[in-house]
Amino acid sequence: MEVTMNKYNRVVLKLSGEALAGDLGYGIDPIVIQSVARQVKEIVELDVEVAIVVGGGNIWRGMAGSAKGMDRATADYMGMLATVMNSLALQDSLEDIEVQSRVQTSIEMRQVAEPYIRRKAIRHLEKKRVVIFAAGTGNPYFSTDTTAALRAAEIEAEVILMAKNKVDGVYSADPSVDENAVKYTEITYMDVLKEGLAVMDSTASSLCMDNNIPLVVFSILEEGNIKRAVLKEEIGTIVRGAN
Repeated sequence: MEVTMNKYNRVVLKLSGEALAGDLGYGIDPIVIQSVARQVKEIVELDVEVAIVVGGGNIWRGMAGSAKGMDRATADYMGMLATVMNSLALQDSLEDIEVQSRVQTSIEMRQVAEPYIRRKAIRHLEKKRVVIFAAGTGNPYFSTDTTAALRAAEIEAEVILMAKNKVDGVYSADPSVDENAVKYTEITYMDVLKEGLAVMDSTASSLCMDNNIPLVVFSILEEGNIKRAVLKEEIGTIVRGAN
């Protein structure tokens, strides 16, 4: 068992739904989700306690539905159900490679998952089971970024690992449209909020800042990056509270 290694011991891994779509652009790419499962297994084998929050944008985006005239709360609830589908798919991939996992949902659906109970989630983590938090916070108007920040605070995670599929860190501007965009190796939450950087939404950033939870932003596209982030290697961008 790795006991002297410089690593995080309890983490929240935040995966965007779009990342699971891979090159398909929609739905779940089996190759991508199997890659994620293998990478999660790597860090579980390092004796790391792993919780995961998955978005639902590969299936449904509440904001997009709202923009087209749908009731915002209804659109957001549909998005929460999309995250449950992603979470069950990820659980299946993990169990297929003999990684014990549990899905906990903020909206009760006992036939497919456990309800979210903080103490039970922590107990699962202590038993080295991967816990996948689904259905967001259970409330409309809150993103899965905010879910990751909230659950990280609740389970006392040391860090949030934000795996991206389009960028490999935090930039001063969108690197896909601005060739002069500069990548940060480290930045504070206050600067993220002041500069309006699209790292996570402002509610999530404020929650992380208030609870002193660091965030590591990196690319999911290169296999092994989750392990590198857990081992505190120089990868992507680290976002911290003000020094």
